[in-house]
Amino acid sequence: MKPSRDISRLIEIMAALRAPVGGCPWDVEQNFSTIAPYTIEEAYEVADAIARGDFDDLREELGDLLLQVVYHAQMAAEAREFSFEDVVEGITKKMIRRHPHVFGDADARSAGMAKGMWENIKAEEKAEKRAARLVRGLDPEDNGNGFLDGVPLAFPALTRALKLQEKAARVGFDWGEAAPILDKIEEEIAELREAIATKNQTAAEDEFGDTLFALVNFARHLKIDPEAALSGTNDKFRTRFHLVEVALRARGRSLDDATLEEMEEEWQRAKAVR
Repeated sequence: MKPSRDISRLIEIMAALRAPVGGCPWDVEQNFSTIAPYTIEEAYEVADAIARGDFDDLREELGDLLLQVVYHAQMAAEAREFSFEDVVEGITKKMIRRHPHVFGDADARSAGMAKGMWENIKAEEKAEKRAARLVRGLDPEDNGNGFLDGVPLAFPALTRALKLQEKAARVGFDWGEAAPILDKIEEEIAELREAIATKNQTAAEDEFGDTLFALVNFARHLKIDPEAALSGTNDKFRTRFHLVEVALRARGRSLDDATLEEMEEEWQRAKAVR
């Protein structure tokens, strides 16, 4: 087996890894559920390489993410559900259908993307998907029947909170302005304090979640992406803590033997820098 620029070689490699006889024992025992976390992780690593502007890493991480697609398709093929080729056909069909102003006939291209066309195309796709699921004897609503059920469970919690709130807001279930949400946040913090005081861990976790949910709502009204905001704070904390580490090392100290007072002193200096 030699490396190749042809996608068929990657499919062959994946099939060989999953072969019951002669395959990799670890790969053979995996299933959709056990691989899903790796798929999410690889997507984050792609985003990380982009954020760092590292194209060498980006090339590698895109390969890792592509492997995840091939992995899931191989398992689906083994279950006689669909193949990698079906995945490719499905996405090419979707892209062509959703861009009639690019791939359509002369009239469609000259008309451009008419108002409402996107919604109509997605409605057609949803109807086809429902029909296909009914033929297979499945629930036509693959994500449930509720208005909010279409928001993926696998989203990061902050992002999912934002998407749930945005969708509810479309039907008017929303705060009229941002200011009253601060009162709601303070109310949730008070309830969190009460739960902590009673040493009720379950209640504390519940109230902590309510507080985060309210903070996401506040961020949404301020036009702030909570996931991006927290990501920025994470990076800021990492940078400042590294400056503390470097400063301590210059003093002949390490993180392990430095006192909290020494670390706090260097932390304040780091805050002045960044």
